[in-house]
Formats: sequence, C-alpha cells, structure tokens
Amino acid sequence: MESALYVTGTDTGIGKTVASCTCLHALRGRGLRAIGMKPVASGCERTAEGWRNDDALRLQAASQPRPDYADLNPYALPLPLAPELAAEDAGVAVRPQPIREAFDRLQARADVVVVEGVGGWAAPLSATLDQADLVRLLNLPVLLVVGLRLGCLNHARLSVQAIEASGARLAGWIASEIDPAMDCRDENFALLQARLPAACWGRLPHAPQPDPAVLATHLQLPAAFAPSRRP
Repeated sequence: MESALYVTGTDTGIGKTVASCTCLHALRGRGLRAIGMKPVASGCERTAEGWRNDDALRLQAASQPRPDYADLNPYALPLPLAPELAAEDAGVAVRPQPIREAFDRLQARADVVVVEGVGGWAAPLSATLDQADLVRLLNLPVLLVVGLRLGCLNHARLSVQAIEASGARLAGWIASEIDPAMDCRDENFALLQARLPAACWGRLPHAPQPDPAVLATHLQLPAAFAPSRRP
C-alpha cells in the first residue's frame, strides 16, 4: 500500500490544491485516514493563531483526522512570492529536517499523507532545496496535475521528463479543467492520455467554486491505495 503522495503541477495556478483536496476526499471514501500537508507556503495572513495560508487551510479541512497546522505547514511565509524570495524576506531558512519531522508526525496518524508542492515541478523551495530533493528525502511517488489550457501538451511532457530525470517515480496524473473556453479540450485530453507514460487518475471539471468532496467522484485511485489494515 502507498502511504504518501507528492502532488506537483505543470505550472502555478492549475488546481494543485483542488486536486490534492479531492484526493484526500477520495482516499477517505475508501475508508483511509488521509491527511494533507503543505510543507512550504508563501502568501499567508496573520491570524490570532499565527500565520495561515489559504491553501494549507483547505488541505486541513479536507483531512481526517484533522492535523495540527504547524505540522501541516511547517513553513508559513507571509509574502505571496516564490518561496525562496518569501523566505529571504521573512529571515527564514527553509531546511529539510523540520519538514521531515513534521511529515513523520503526520504519517504516524494517517494511512496516506498527501503532500502538495509549490508551483510547477522545477520551482525551488529554497536556494539549496528543490522539490525533487524533498521527494527523495521522503521517498514519495509523484502525482502530476495537468492544467488543461493552451500549451498543456508541452508543459505536461516537459514536466514528466523533469520528474523522471530527477529519479522520482511518476505514479499518475490528473487533468484539471482550468480554462472552460479551451478549444478542442477533449482532443487535447486524448493526446495527453496517449503521450504521458502514467495512468490518468481522473479529469476534474471546471467549477467556479469547486467542492472537492463532490469532485472525488471523478477520480479513480489505483489499487495501491487500498483500505488500511491497521487497527
């Protein structure tokens, strides 16, 4: 059984958080304890409880059991910039060890941890930490979210090449219909199915206010995510 998953995308703003939350609901629908994680998040607001990121809060709400925010999002960076710039402004050094420790605590409470990355696959987490480094550290299979819009074939194929070149394992991909006006959407989806070397887990339709619990019916998770046998 797979015990964790790393969600990356072909770019920023293509629906990674919606896809991650949808995966959490689909896993929970199989009777699994599923917890989300956003190791590094930039663009946070100060609250009475501390800095909070909207995407991380959505992952927390989709999780069962509900994780502590500090474990779900170890690095909450105020400015809505690339993590490296946001961390520099905050005077924070993003290091792998705190992420590893938080991940271990989440994994101890869950059957599956869904870890959401930042931007596209090649977006760095810091000057010395790439997403590929984190995937290797945590030994995670990768799920690629492909935003269906003009250029998606190029972006998806380049992302797959980069993932495989890093030594990571591509477990599958999800199509995210982010552009409802896209021409030849079905034809582009068929081309992606023919060219990407991994199974498509589903196609998430465009929605102004997407509900991951409803979208979960559009996913077909692989057999590796079987119901837990843990007590």
